Amino acid sequence: MKIALIQETDHGGRNENLQACEEAIRTASAQDAQLVLLQELHNSAYFCQVEDPKHFELAESIPGPTTARLGALARELGVVIVGSLFERRAPGLYHNTAVVLDHDGRLAGLYRKMHIPEDPGYHEKFYFTPGDLGFTPIDTAVGRLGVLVCWDQWYPEAARLMALAGAEILLYPTAIGWDPNDAPDEQQRQREAWVGIQRGHAIANAIPVAACNRVGFEPDPSGATAGARFWGHSFVVGPQGETLAQAGDQEPHILYARIEPRRTEQVRRLWPFLRDRRIDAYSELTCRYRS
Repeated sequence: MKIALIQETDHGGRNENLQACEEAIRTASAQDAQLVLLQELHNSAYFCQVEDPKHFELAESIPGPTTARLGALARELGVVIVGSLFERRAPGLYHNTAVVLDHDGRLAGLYRKMHIPEDPGYHEKFYFTPGDLGFTPIDTAVGRLGVLVCWDQWYPEAARLMALAGAEILLYPTAIGWDPNDAPDEQQRQREAWVGIQRGHAIANAIPVAACNRVGFEPDPSGATAGARFWGHSFVVGPQGETLAQAGDQEPHILYARIEPRRTEQVRRLWPFLRDRRIDAYSELTCRYRS
């Protein structure tokens, strides 16, 4: 199947951002994409640079206005769309949630981000409750999708559990960038680590991985820091970690790649990692630390 990753920048507001996403999805559909992946929190700027209660007004219910709009578009075009929303589940209860709209427009499923960071410029614990849906793939017309979100991409356990549940591809809506004051060599190390860990998930599980990152500079609304320079570099790798497609780090871009789902079976016959796992010896993985 042909997939498309919509690497976008913030256009200043919900309607403007959704309009940009919709135009890009239409372009991708015209190029025969069957699955479209959007970046993390695509409806707004990355508001988690600061802790500000007013940003909770950005949240919406699921189902809600954005799932209705993306669902109608998915039905019209016959494509599967993976979006990323700030979910208002109940008063005082919010999640960072990925949504999957199937080709017929229905809400096929959702995934609530499990790993919530708290770092300079990434104050997500202020806004998001950790997910409670586990690592469960979502069945769609194009296959079983293992959807994870941003900080989840650093955890091999999350990728493995999705693979063990039958995911045929891992999809990561992402918002990650540099502190503009970081030295160039440090910036390069960070980006290479980001690509490397996800290539490892593809190799260890013999499934494709697609990561769609936002791009462009976003100022810190408080003025306390230098802001964030989101590095784009969205990419798709195959089940042996081979690069299938990669975007640049400066501009919005629609990134296309062709995925051959049957290759997972072929690769696993040669590299049978799942066969040789010592499941009798891994119980201590549930420990916080072994002293």
